[in-house]
Order: sequence, then structure tokens, then C-alpha cells
Amino acid sequence: MTNVDDPTVRRPSGGAVEATAPWPAARTTGKPCARRAVDELRDLARRGELAKAVASATPEIRARLSGAAYAIVWPVVFARVTRPMERRRGHWLCANSVEQLADDCLDRHHDDVESVVSDLLTNAKVPIVDVERWSSARVTAATVDGHRRRRGRRGALQRPRVPAWLAAELGGDPWLTELAVQILTWVGVPTTAGTQVWPLDSWALRREAATGDLTGSDSPVLSVEIERVLTAMRRRPQWYADYVERPLGHKCAPVLTVAADDAAGPRPLVVIGSHERDEARLADLAAAAVELISQRLGRGADPADAVVEVLGVVFGAGTGSERMDRTPDGGPAPEERLSVLLADDRTVRRIVDEVLRIVADGGK
Repeated sequence: MTNVDDPTVRRPSGGAVEATAPWPAARTTGKPCARRAVDELRDLARRGELAKAVASATPEIRARLSGAAYAIVWPVVFARVTRPMERRRGHWLCANSVEQLADDCLDRHHDDVESVVSDLLTNAKVPIVDVERWSSARVTAATVDGHRRRRGRRGALQRPRVPAWLAAELGGDPWLTELAVQILTWVGVPTTAGTQVWPLDSWALRREAATGDLTGSDSPVLSVEIERVLTAMRRRPQWYADYVERPLGHKCAPVLTVAADDAAGPRPLVVIGSHERDEARLADLAAAAVELISQRLGRGADPADAVVEVLGVVFGAGTGSERMDRTPDGGPAPEERLSVLLADDRTVRRIVDEVLRIVADGGK
């Protein structure tokens, strides 16, 4: 029932209790077609026909109503779920607004909104005067159920618990039992711990709080305890494969970033070699040289002068930038070799004859 003492509730002149909009963005923003879809959803909800309409709707109508539901409930989810969660995590910037959510936090927000939208479109079978307030009352159950469903799709336990046989294998140790729960929970989370398999830093803090051991709660000790728990889990290979290995394999592999000036780090894979890039560059320069020589010959220039001058400009003006990614080999640069060739008269005549033949052949 609606609480009439709630400060967000006002009583209009007609006497009926109506909630003012604690999340006004869903009521005032959007294009006209989006606002019409929101109005359509609210009307169906007031008549108690929303879930029935969605169940029998065409894909186009279902998409329109889903978009309207998303526009209505995302502010509710941000206020009731996302912001408190980000504050507990210490993500103060993410708690300011949806626009400032980090990538992982935004993904979690979208997952939660999707869960509440699905709950609304499936269970709105009674007349609903205020969709925001109705969704707010169900937001915790909807997001928890959505979280469990996503875990189930990844193959993880929906409610991570330590079975009796595993607790016996661990000797009933309270910390190892809690660590087993953390492992079963972690394998069903889509995010990774950077380049590590397990979030050792976070679990070290948990170990310190659970055991009171301030000096032994470090990564080496924790790694040994994790392996002990995993060894106990492997006593039942099929159970381990189903609820640990399979969901763990669904995590996205982390991307290793390397600084550009890290000479000792891995180098990017290059599809073609440096000699192929050199040949392609020289072919482009040769095509440009033939075109320039043809233009000068067309204007009546001396063939030998035109060839020597153009080759000197096109092939002899390199900056060396194309070789900056290579180790110096001690040999002369291309422009240096060209200078030597053009200093020999016999070589120049041979080059001129060959270039004129290419020009006469149409540059082939």
C-alpha cells in the first residue's frame, strides 16, 4: 500500500493518492515517439494488462514496450541499487551519475536494469498506478533473481554454498569454508582479477578479518590455501568440472597492455615484413617518377636532364622516417646509393634509356 505520509506522495484535488516523481527523468525526457511508448506502457499498467499485452505482442511492439520500460526503471535502479553499491565499493565518481560510471560498473548497471525490466514486463498483471514505485518495491528481488539467472547461464551455482562433503574435506575450518564460498562465487562473475586468476588482494583482506592474522594474510599464504580448497573440490571431478572449471572458462581473457617505450615487452604482430613494405613504397615512388618524367617530356624537356632531376627529387629526398622502427644495419641509405649511381655517366645513360622505354610503354 502507498504510504500517504511519504514526502514523495501528494494528494490531488480528487482525493486519490498519487506519487510524485522521485525519478523525473523517465517522465520528461526523450523523443515524442519514446514519450508515446512510455505513455502506452503506463496506460497498460494502470489497466493491469501490461504483462498480457507483452506476452502476446509482436516483436516490434515488444521492443517498443521494452524500451519504454527501460526509460522508466533505469533511474530507479540507479538510485536504489547502483549508487549505494558504488558507494560501498568506494567508487565515488561512479556514484554521481550514470554518465560517470566506469565500464565494468556500467555493465553491472545495465544488467540490473535488464532484470527489473524483465520483472516488470512479466509480472505486471495487476493495476499499477505508479510504475516507478511498483518497480522500486520489487527492485531487490528482481536484481537478485537476474544475478542468479546470469550465473546459471555461465554454468555457476546460482546460490554458492559449500556442500557437506566439501566442508568435511576442509576439516570444518571456518576460513577455508568461507574461501570455498568465495571461489564458487568468483567463478560465476564475468570480470577478471587483472592478469590473475583469483582476486588475491581482496581475499587477503577477508582472510585478515576472518582469522585476525595480520602477518600471514599475504598472497603466498593465500595461494597455498586456495590450492588446498581446489584440491578438496577435485575429489569429485564431475562436480569440480561443472561448477568451477566450466564457469571459470567463460570469463573474458584480460588484455595485456604494454607501454610504447617498453623495449623489453612483447612487440605487435606485423602481418607483412619490412622488405615488403620497402618494395611497396618504392613501387609508389616509381609510379610518381614516371608520371613526372612524362609530364616534363611532354613540355619538351631534355630526356636525360628530366630523368636525372626527377629521380633525384623523388628517390633522393628521403627523411629516414620509414626506417625508424628498424635496427641500423650499417649499410648506405637508398638516397646515398642513388647519389653514387647518378655520379657515373654510363650508369646514367643506362637508367635514362630504361626510364624512357618505360615511359614509352605507358609506365608498365
